[in-house]
Amino acid sequence: MFAQTAVCGPALLSPDLAAVLRLLVLAPLLEEWVVRAGLHAWLLPRVSAWVAVPASAAAFSALHLGSGPLAAALVFGPGLAFGLAYQRWRDWRLCALLHGACNAWALSMCA
Repeated sequence: MFAQTAVCGPALLSPDLAAVLRLLVLAPLLEEWVVRAGLHAWLLPRVSAWVAVPASAAAFSALHLGSGPLAAALVFGPGLAFGLAYQRWRDWRLCALLHGACNAWALSMCA
């Protein structure tokens, strides 16, 4: 129980419909549009993928600092995966789909 409450915030522990929609649709679309279609795409012509992928993952983590430093640290790995997916397919919508799937998994583990 301690690990669950340490990792899962209130929105994940007892989500209402608005929280579910925010976690599965709104946040993935907005965050991936900003981080992948925005920052990552901007970085690509300027730096190597070795810089763009972890930099975008770090920005993704920073967006989650409002949920606490542990949450921000835990999303760095998925942020790297989303960055690699963007690097390969250059489609932020795919990243949003993957992001939503990760959030669905988190909801299933916490709620």
